[in-house]
Amino acid sequence: MKQTALKRAATVTAVAAVFVFGLAGPVAAHVSVNPDTAVQGDYSKVTFRVPNESDSESTNKLEINLPVESPIGSVSLKPVPGWTATAVKSKLATPVKVHDSEITEAVTKITWTAAAGSEIKPGTFQEFDLSLGPLPATEQIVFKALQTYTDGTVVRWIDEPSTDGTEPESPAPVLKLTAAGAGESTAAAPPAEAVAAGEETGGNGSAWGIAGLVAGLAGLVLGLLAYRKAAAPGA
Repeated sequence: MKQTALKRAATVTAVAAVFVFGLAGPVAAHVSVNPDTAVQGDYSKVTFRVPNESDSESTNKLEINLPVESPIGSVSLKPVPGWTATAVKSKLATPVKVHDSEITEAVTKITWTAAAGSEIKPGTFQEFDLSLGPLPATEQIVFKALQTYTDGTVVRWIDEPSTDGTEPESPAPVLKLTAAGAGESTAAAPPAEAVAAGEETGGNGSAWGIAGLVAGLAGLVLGLLAYRKAAAPGA
């Protein structure tokens, strides 16, 4: 009887631990874009955050792809110390008018490459800034990203958002766009503190992760209490 109680308590504890660390771990591990919302027709500064998921290798290259079907007329890069940025332009099937000027090509790929010693080390992250505009009249921009490690491994963050609301296995960074005038309250940049807080929580995915963490910790505590009770003399 005592062994059965001990096994039950150990099982509860193990399941709770897996739930906590399995659910909360991957929430913010992929390449993301911040802020994740902007206004159609506006100019916006966006930041791609790139965490290193490897325990032994460093990230030495990042490729961000901009959709040619929703071209952005002006793309400016902020220099990153120790990294070289290269932008590639593509011909547009249909010219786009920007500030009364017609453009026939637009930036469709940007690649950042690290110099020796500037790679993103294990347990760290790096941020890459872009100024984009005017933003196209579309609901969202999906920036497919490729993250390369020093051992040659390439992680492809290219999965588009699912229709059922679940997060795909390798989600691409997504910038959601609202119509001009429909979300003016979100167009203004929030205070630096608010931006930092929003980036750390990671939106809905992190909310679920936090809820899972709380539930998992509760299960962990219950499992430990059950284990103690079962192991107590006379139990």
